[in-house]
Amino acid sequence: MPEPTVVAADYFESYSVVGLLAVVGVLFVAVAFGAGRLLRPVVPTPEKLMTYECGVDPVGEGWAHTQVRYYVYAFLYVIFAVDSIFLFPWATVFAAPGYGAATLVEMFIFLGFLAVGLLYAYKKGVLTWT
Repeated sequence: MPEPTVVAADYFESYSVVGLLAVVGVLFVAVAFGAGRLLRPVVPTPEKLMTYECGVDPVGEGWAHTQVRYYVYAFLYVIFAVDSIFLFPWATVFAAPGYGAATLVEMFIFLGFLAVGLLYAYKKGVLTWT
């Protein structure tokens, strides 16, 4: 049986490598930002200080009305993107011995929840493009 001091030394040695890597990463980012700040030209003009978005000059007030349906489309996209994230690991586990039936049942339950959400969106008329 190894001595407790040897086990503790091995344990903290593995974390010291992770800590050293984190410090090097933070230093790398700090040096990159510092070099960018020192090397870039600073010539503020009224055009550079003006708010810019998508190539359109800002005109009028900053308050604008946005239709909610675009958020609903984005929300539906996120739901089905998350679905695909869960389907890829499921496909790998399904092939493993001993996980077939249970994994299949769990995935159909998951897909059932998604189908209910899709049916709800269809009934609300979200999926019709106007």
